[in-house]
Amino acid sequence: MARGKLRIYLGAAPGVGKTYAMLSEAHRRVERGTDCVVAFVEHHDRPRTEVMLHGLEQIRRKDLEYRDTSFTEMDIDAVLARRPKVVLVDELAHTNIPGSRNAKRWQDVEELLAAGIDVISTVNIQHLESLGDVVESITGVRQQETVPDEVVRRADQVELVDMSPQALRRRMAHGNIYKPDKVDAALSNYFRPGNLTALRELALLWVADRVDEYLNAYRSEHEVSTIWGSRERIVVGLTGGPEGRTLIRRAARLAEKGAGGEVLAVYIARTDGLTSSSPKELAVQRGLVEDLGGTFHHVVGDDIPAALLAFARGVNATQIVLGVSRRKSWQYVFGPGVGATVARDSGPDLDVHLITHDEAGKGRGLPVPRGARLGRTRIIWGWLVGALGPAVLTLLLTHVAPEVGLANDMLLYLSLTVAAALLGGLLPALASAVVGSLLLNWFFTPPVHTLTIADPKNVVAIVIFIGVAVSVASVVDLAARRTHQANRLRAESEILSFLAGNVLRGETSLEALLERVRETFGMVSVALLERESEVDPWTCAGSVGSRPCQDLDDADVGVPVGDHMALALTGRVLPAEDRRVLAAFAVQSAVVLDRQRLRREADQAKELAEGNRIRTALLAAVSHDLRTPLAGIKASVTSLRSDDVAWSEEDEAELLQAIEEGADRLDLLVGNLLDMSRLQTGTVTPLIREIDLDEVVPMALGGVPEGSAELDIPETLPMVSVDKGLLERVVANVVENAVKYSPQDEPVLVSASAIADRVEVRVVDRGPGVPDEAKERIFAPFQRYGDAPRGAGVGLGLAVARGFAEAMGGTIGAEDTPGGGLTMVLSLRAAAGGAGDDGGFRKAAVGGAGDGGGFTKAAAGGAGDDGDFRKAAAGSS
Repeated sequence: MARGKLRIYLGAAPGVGKTYAMLSEAHRRVERGTDCVVAFVEHHDRPRTEVMLHGLEQIRRKDLEYRDTSFTEMDIDAVLARRPKVVLVDELAHTNIPGSRNAKRWQDVEELLAAGIDVISTVNIQHLESLGDVVESITGVRQQETVPDEVVRRADQVELVDMSPQALRRRMAHGNIYKPDKVDAALSNYFRPGNLTALRELALLWVADRVDEYLNAYRSEHEVSTIWGSRERIVVGLTGGPEGRTLIRRAARLAEKGAGGEVLAVYIARTDGLTSSSPKELAVQRGLVEDLGGTFHHVVGDDIPAALLAFARGVNATQIVLGVSRRKSWQYVFGPGVGATVARDSGPDLDVHLITHDEAGKGRGLPVPRGARLGRTRIIWGWLVGALGPAVLTLLLTHVAPEVGLANDMLLYLSLTVAAALLGGLLPALASAVVGSLLLNWFFTPPVHTLTIADPKNVVAIVIFIGVAVSVASVVDLAARRTHQANRLRAESEILSFLAGNVLRGETSLEALLERVRETFGMVSVALLERESEVDPWTCAGSVGSRPCQDLDDADVGVPVGDHMALALTGRVLPAEDRRVLAAFAVQSAVVLDRQRLRREADQAKELAEGNRIRTALLAAVSHDLRTPLAGIKASVTSLRSDDVAWSEEDEAELLQAIEEGADRLDLLVGNLLDMSRLQTGTVTPLIREIDLDEVVPMALGGVPEGSAELDIPETLPMVSVDKGLLERVVANVVENAVKYSPQDEPVLVSASAIADRVEVRVVDRGPGVPDEAKERIFAPFQRYGDAPRGAGVGLGLAVARGFAEAMGGTIGAEDTPGGGLTMVLSLRAAAGGAGDDGGFRKAAVGGAGDGGGFTKAAAGGAGDDGDFRKAAAGSS
């Protein structure tokens, strides 16, 4: 069965018209005769959207009960039974009610697509999982309902529903999105022009990237090699020299001039060994590129201009930024240089910028770590000068200047030999000496046109010529080899020192280290393999690159590390001189792997030790604090059941009160233990809603004696985004702790104030206070400060309070009270003017779902914007 097709309408914010556009598309398909039905569409009481549902077949929703409240969800079984051609499913990021088949609506959609049904859906840009942090930094609201980016990227069609911020705010002001009583709050908070503009830009850029993927796939499929300038992509050619930073910054400025510009820095490495640049400088330039929002690429190729142009055309670049050559003037006799060659071969569709810099014309000065070889170009020129140069010189001397004299002829041929040695080394120089001596004998040594030498002096002259030529060539070649060997050792030392420094400082992960190996040696892939014993198969502990090998026998280069670990590289066979550095990389890779495993084991051991400490403290606390109230209850019950004593009504009441107090203490103890266990296991999921503090704080004081606490909560405070039940527990625990240590004639003060985008609740007592060194320790589990009586609890109240506060995105700390005592400061996140976590706004008295697909009910037990569900009662977190 063919998989169904998915079409998604993507919006920048609630109210841009995603659902309306989806319903319009459904009407068009119905008019064309397509079997199209509505599985789930929320109109949010928007009249124009509601009208669009008329005339479309709607599948009845499924009713679900959760915590004594009724909800409706899409009935996926009914949709599968109906099997329409196309189905409409609104709010892709919605979280389903507990008890549904799938936790998320996008999972329902995947099931429909697998059944061969086409789906049309909607989603807002803020619900994409990868953009959660960005959206929170823009709006101040963390999205709880998200959909994986890959789900949206796999869609067959993604259509952007766009609207300018001004038009969207006008729609809001006219009441086309939210009810009139929510309009002012929405316009002044979530729907501010800056927020909407930033969200719109996110949506446009995300869709642009998606279009790029389609474009690249099309170009690859149709083998399009010409550049299509759909957007500015600027390629920066780096050599590893100090001018690279100037080029990167200049390219970034060019990219900023065009919307959506992209910077791609590329370094071309030769295939004959280590990179011919400073690894330290390249690392700095790579970090600079990434800081400026660009990407760094490493390409292997001997023909640098051709490789650079191939890369630029491969990424559909529109501009190339290169630095003016660092070669000196006389070095241009060897060729026009990379910049001029790229500019000449770039063609009309690719602009080339040559940027001046401080290093221009000063010479390269970079290490050339290519062993003892002089490079292919220089060797070719050496052979041309050594073999063809003497023939050309002979023609000139015989036809242009025949009367120069034998001594001058010999000096001219010797100059060619020296030039061949300088360019190509020993062998071209020897060839020049042999050819030159033969031509001197034949054309210029009497008798001419024979190999016979009549004058013995000429024999000595030719022998001296050959000896001088060979000697000069040997010295020049040896000096060149020693120079290149020194440069190679310098490059190796820089690489090894940089590598060792990073590893010793713990700055390099295994993947980053393997990537550096791949880039340094120009390989296709690098993998670190290990096995338990020599008879066991190899397993991959880490790899980078495409198609990493899974067995050492399949690798082009294998470097063993001990008996049961090896570094495997694919791409080409490396020369023997590169093995020394590669062996160092292999050893460091094993060290990094061992360090990562030791760190994980240390973290696990730390967790186990913490668990053992808590269990030990729990047993010590429970052994007394649990038995004390049980003993009191047992004694009271035994007394009441005794037939030997006639208890008065007052005595019975006192015994019953003792039973009740003991049961309350047990309930509090067990509740704190359960809460602490949930915090330790990370199972506390708060339901974030907007509430007023005066709705919660008075309720939290119900557990303290009357008159032991005073309230100072201004009515002008902004609402806070919290879980009502968790906040009540936090305040109750903190206030009860303060009352416990505060003098009886000094009531605890509970006040609140707004500071920037936070609301602070301060619980002030006049007790003995806590030293600075103990202010953090009192929040640890099973900690009781000072001489607290054994019956005062097991020391979990403040630990639970901090855990719940942090789960809601708040903080809690202790500070000294002026004049003596302790002040607990609870900092909470102020609500964004009625913005729910999904960016929508809901009335507290209405149970409608917003654009994010959440559910709200004013009654306790309603579901919140993030799709999590919990009771609003204290302790129901």
